[in-house]
Amino acid sequence: IHNGADDNASGTSTLVEIATRMATSGKKPRRRIVFMAFSGEERGLLGSNYYVKNPRFPLESTIAMFNLDMVGRLTEDKFAVYGTGTAKEFDPLVEKLCEQFGFKLTKHAGGFGPSDQHSFYAKKIPVLHLSTGTHSDYHRPSDDSDKLNIAGMRRVAEFLVDVVKAVDTTTSRPSYVEIRRVESISGPSEGDRPSFGSMPA
Repeated sequence: IHNGADDNASGTSTLVEIATRMATSGKKPRRRIVFMAFSGEERGLLGSNYYVKNPRFPLESTIAMFNLDMVGRLTEDKFAVYGTGTAKEFDPLVEKLCEQFGFKLTKHAGGFGPSDQHSFYAKKIPVLHLSTGTHSDYHRPSDDSDKLNIAGMRRVAEFLVDVVKAVDTTTSRPSYVEIRRVESISGPSEGDRPSFGSMPA
């Protein structure tokens, strides 16, 4: 049995935690904030691809997409954020918040890669993809809940809440930046097709 505690129950449960925090904050956001979980990512981003072709809300009104994929194994504060170059405002925001939260940041500018943010960036929507990295239990039955860093997941949730609040309170939408797709062996694929999802440490 592959319970998939980190990949990707960690992302799903952190999504629910963020939604709960924002819904109970007592502060109404300026913009519509949509919380969404996709299926079929491992089979070629089926859920997110379907959504961008059949959006519940107009894509032209969708100013950003934030993705949580494998955020349950924070180790030595190492934290990866992809898509920091997809909007002019994202890089300084991520740098500032990672410093505040004590994360040892590894950042990647591009928005394409083997997770659901790929579908949105292909539609010219700025994205951020958060991950605490891969490990020896990746895609194995041993990826179970006893190995999750719950306190680390809480920090990731708090980080993304602050990202969402920062973007929500701005008067202008994030400034989309086009970054060409580049094949790479040093991180998630940025080619034309989704890869199987391996992220070398």
